[in-house]
Amino acid sequence: MAAAAILTAVGLLWRGVVRVEVQGASMVPTLRQGDRMVALAGLPGRPGDIVAVRDPRSTSQVLVKRVAAVGADRTLDLRGDQPSASTDSRTFGPVSPDLVVGRVVWRYWPPARRGPVELSQPHKRSPQAFR
Repeated sequence: MAAAAILTAVGLLWRGVVRVEVQGASMVPTLRQGDRMVALAGLPGRPGDIVAVRDPRSTSQVLVKRVAAVGADRTLDLRGDQPSASTDSRTFGPVSPDLVVGRVVWRYWPPARRGPVELSQPHKRSPQAFR
């Protein structure tokens, strides 16, 4: 009985975990082509966070972008860390929070870069952002 409860809890946890892979150079230097990461579904994007989001132009595609701002209507302004290589909100406008697949939290590949996905220096939130 206890084993079944543990398996159920693990199954519920895994449902909220999404794997994503970076394709392209839009998030360099934070993320690189081929980086594989874990995103947690259900976490709202906050300024500075990296999120996996369904492309508003083609929802079968998933993009990995940084949240530049959150509008009063909760829409997200998304940007790539490398503007010249990024298709982001400058092209497709604000993004509905319904299109967010999850907040990227952990890089598992390549092994040499394994670990938490950190906010890059220019995007670190100030203490006021946590209030």
